[in-house]
Order: sequence, then structure tokens, then C-alpha cells
Amino acid sequence: MFGTIARAKIKPDNRAAFEDVMRRQMADSPIQGFVAGYTVWPEKVDDEVMLVAIFEDRDSYMRNADDPGQDSRYREMRALLESDPEWTDGEFVSG
Repeated sequence: MFGTIARAKIKPDNRAAFEDVMRRQMADSPIQGFVAGYTVWPEKVDDEVMLVAIFEDRDSYMRNADDPGQDSRYREMRALLESDPEWTDGEFVSG
């Protein structure tokens, strides 16, 4: 599996809106090769959010990254953040 982990600062009072956007995007947009996605709210850090997106393989991940629909989804999410997320892409290995 292949995917990304992102860390970002969220604009004040945007947590509920961010959760709504992420929930709707996942429900409305079946993405080929997508396995799972998570939103993580770190304890004791009010303005930070982490995202995890896992795909079947690197090719599926890259196809999604190049999809204009993904750019639209990103821009909607990005509007709720203070700045661009810090992304770490890589292979996901269990156990």
C-alpha cells in the first residue's frame, strides 16, 4: 500500500466545517484504488490536524494526485487551513 500523511494548521473555528468537508468528499467521490482515509486531531493541540490517505499502490496514489477532481477536493479543504499542509508520502506496511 502507498499513501500520504499530512500535517496542517487549521483556521480558528473551522474544525466542524473541515470534518464536514472530509466526510462529504469521501462519501461523494469514490476514488479508484483508495483504501482508507483518516482525520487525526492531536490531543492538546487546538489548531492542528493530521490526515492519512492510503491507496492500494503507488500507481493508484499518483493517478489520484494527477486527477483534476482531486485538485478541486484539495482546494476546498485547503480553504479551511492556515497554510499548505506538510506532506509525507510513502509505503504503508503493516506488522
